Amino acid sequence: MHIGVIGATGTIGSRIVTEALGRGHRVTGFSRDASAIDDQRENLTWASLDALDAESIAAALPGLDVLISGFQPGNGARDIMDTIERSIADPTVYATAARALLKALDGHPRTRLIVIGGAGSLEISPGVVRADHDDLLHEALDELGLPRGYAAAVRGHRDALNVLRTSNRLWTYFSPAEQIAPGERTGRFRIGGDQPVLDADGLSRISAEDAAVALVDEAELPRFVQRRFTIGY
Repeated sequence: MHIGVIGATGTIGSRIVTEALGRGHRVTGFSRDASAIDDQRENLTWASLDALDAESIAAALPGLDVLISGFQPGNGARDIMDTIERSIADPTVYATAARALLKALDGHPRTRLIVIGGAGSLEISPGVVRADHDDLLHEALDELGLPRGYAAAVRGHRDALNVLRTSNRLWTYFSPAEQIAPGERTGRFRIGGDQPVLDADGLSRISAEDAAVALVDEAELPRFVQRRFTIGY
């Protein structure tokens, strides 16, 4: 299988690349500027791509079986505060990226798309979405140590999901656990749909390594076409 990864140098994207290569897949890693990337692992190539431009995305699609988008504005894992600030300044960027991805797929309807989004659009109780309630959202952001202004970006991720939900393309949306960070690859986690998966302590958490496992699993064996899924311990 040939898997493309947008944001392939990011926290989750870089682990998707490693996971996919470890399973014997070919991988193309996409970045805003791939010219400075010096990663010459076997079966891995790099290319520059503008994730907000449908023509740039469409040019990269031939030959890909699955495109996984871990798009984030700014410098991502290299400067998380830059990404946070840019997300707050323009929270519409996630929906813009979703529209560009879908438009690019118009000419490649058999290519699968997996979009890595946010956890704020999950239902924390039946019919209750955290992103729709300031008090619930601010409480969660406080616990995560994120500025309350980031609420706009959380809603931006929700809006991107809603854009995908209007499409008949082969899309999948992945909401990671509320707490996600580099850690251990265990390969042991539980899968959910529109509600977060909580551990014995009532926490929604996952390592970036196990998120990559779940995403490559979905690339290999589609279970959530035109649906959202999440994972947790």
